[in-house]
Amino acid sequence: MWALVVALVALVVLTFLPTPYVIQRPGPVYDTLGTAASGDGEQVPLIEIDGAETFETSGSLNLTTVQVVGNRERTPSWFELALAWMDSSRAVVPLDSVFPEGVSTEERDERNAMLMVDSQHEATAAALHELGFDTGAEVQVVSAVEGSPADGLLEEGDVVEAIDGVELTSASELRAAIQDAEGDAVDLTVLRDGEEQQVEITPEREEVSGVDTWLIGITLTTEYDFPIDVTIQLDNVGGPSAGMMFALGIVDELTPGELTGGNDIAGTGTIDATGAVGPIGGIRQKLYGARDAGADYFLAPSSNCAEVVGHIPDGLQVISTATLEESLDALEVIANGGDVEQLPACAAS
Repeated sequence: MWALVVALVALVVLTFLPTPYVIQRPGPVYDTLGTAASGDGEQVPLIEIDGAETFETSGSLNLTTVQVVGNRERTPSWFELALAWMDSSRAVVPLDSVFPEGVSTEERDERNAMLMVDSQHEATAAALHELGFDTGAEVQVVSAVEGSPADGLLEEGDVVEAIDGVELTSASELRAAIQDAEGDAVDLTVLRDGEEQQVEITPEREEVSGVDTWLIGITLTTEYDFPIDVTIQLDNVGGPSAGMMFALGIVDELTPGELTGGNDIAGTGTIDATGAVGPIGGIRQKLYGARDAGADYFLAPSSNCAEVVGHIPDGLQVISTATLEESLDALEVIANGGDVEQLPACAAS
């Protein structure tokens, strides 16, 4: 009896004790060929194009998301964590990997919202480039984080023209170059008030979504001179991971025929203006979200394949992709009823 009482008391205590973890679970799935709720609750086209002929689409091109249970103000209980550990569609991750120390939930949401806007621009640029449209590009600084390496060196409105002498055409190219420097100082060519300046900054290593990343502490956006108007309307979703699916939706609407062949296809992945598909976080939760939404196929960044192997839900076929062109090739095979088994897949190393 005393053992039972002690166990019950311990369970109650654990239920209310704060934990250093949060839970990732499958989030909502949105069809880039369909509609989404606007800020006032009205259903609007997720992708709307003006200034060019558009064509009928079919099937679905679903972008997947991840929901986070908990934050610094309220972490999940130990009981909730135990349930999540037993659920293959959920993941228990350290609190600091999602909500870094010193960054408020509001600041994190603002950063993710900016990343979403940036990914929409990159997706539009990638899609139009694939279709032969001419686009211009200007990488601008939105803000510099206080106390970061860029604080006091870069300002809002600065145009970053080059890094280490290499001309930039997108924000993603700048981020990639900073990662390639692996902590060494980088030399930025910056246009400020019409005058060029050279700025040297040494990146700092931080953990972002569980991945060690080199950062200089700026928020960027890429301004393009698009020949047509592409509007992407998706509220309450942040981060850059929907880029590839946005690009596929834009290409589908601007080309005759139906990319999906009427199939339900989901996917994820960042994208830059050149069409390169990059890794994202929460890939396992996105696989389950796609399966639950009725998708038969899932386009996954090849750089996420190590996390995919052994975690594919029944009924879902995962296709590995590294570029927008590879994704379009895969969709062509699926739409034409080709041998999907011959498409690139994630295999154990």
